Amino acid sequence: MPRPVHFRGDRAGLRPCKHTHAARLVTPHSEGCPECLARGDGWAELWLCLSCGWVACSDGSPNRHAQAHYEETDHPVATPLRPGPSPHWCFIHQRLT
Repeated sequence: MPRPVHFRGDRAGLRPCKHTHAARLVTPHSEGCPECLARGDGWAELWLCLSCGWVACSDGSPNRHAQAHYEETDHPVATPLRPGPSPHWCFIHQRLT
């Protein structure tokens, strides 16, 4: 079962973004990108939406489903789905936060 991930504020000297208010404690909905799995595709990295827990493939993946999720939902902040602390990405400002 995926473990909950949440926003912990400013990390490693990165400036907080005003969109981090959308980040909250979330439980990943899956352990892979559902769209890629349905198509039989792979991914380079998985990202977790910190508004709703949706898991999707990164911009470095062929299908870029994390970007598509943002465009469909306006959920602005995501983080890589991997162990340990990770910076968060603001899709609106196109920068790490």
